[in-house]
Amino acid sequence: MTSAPDITLYVALYGELTPHPWRDPSTAASDAYSLFVARSSAMGWLRDPPHDGCGLWGMNDAAYEPTATRVAWFQASLPAHPSPPSGTSPVQPFLACVRDVVTRLGTLHLEAAQILLPPNPHERTPRPEARLLQEAGWFTDLSPQAKTTIRLTLDSGQNPAIPSTAPHLLAWLRDLKQDVLTDLSLTHDDPITLRPTITDALWHGPAHQHITLNATLAEWSLDAIAWLATLLTYAIQQHNINAPLLLSTALNPDSTTPTGNP
Repeated sequence: MTSAPDITLYVALYGELTPHPWRDPSTAASDAYSLFVARSSAMGWLRDPPHDGCGLWGMNDAAYEPTATRVAWFQASLPAHPSPPSGTSPVQPFLACVRDVVTRLGTLHLEAAQILLPPNPHERTPRPEARLLQEAGWFTDLSPQAKTTIRLTLDSGQNPAIPSTAPHLLAWLRDLKQDVLTDLSLTHDDPITLRPTITDALWHGPAHQHITLNATLAEWSLDAIAWLATLLTYAIQQHNINAPLLLSTALNPDSTTPTGNP
């Protein structure tokens, strides 16, 4: 009997990444891959070797391209059957690791992010609201100026799961009493298109079946985007969608955010 294939976790950042003046990417001893491995290992998140029983992910690949629109991307593999099964997605620690690595590389002006939300191989997590609301406490007492209007597209590729579930999904999100992601509304605008994107073979691509929302985020940061991604992972789990989904989120054209707020 063959083991189940690993699950891909992918994050890409779009915008401008200005290298630190003391760091020359062409001669530096470290790169995005080595820094991510080192930080993952230090925090106890790296599975080393990839199939042992410890850690959250095994490293696949990463790249840092400061002159491109996609300034950095990171790809890891999640075990199909983690031990012990947590019932939750490690998107938040993954984005925290990405944030730390990017801070080492330079100053980020983030305009958009794309995240492959992995499916949960286990049963639905009971009452995720309590955990989400506890985590939302990180974003209390922020400056009112930190609130940012965003757009987000959630795409199920060739699977029609997301459009068919959209009304129920939106109702579930609105009913959750929290102040991190607010003012949710469906829009008929075109979906967010970010290029280059993840390889179609790693999910149910290419992108096709989607919904696009306008919303307000408590702050435009990788921490807040990670919380948003976890919220959506829980939400789709509650609606029996067990497939990888591509989340793309971007600033609305009239939004501004300070440079260097990853």
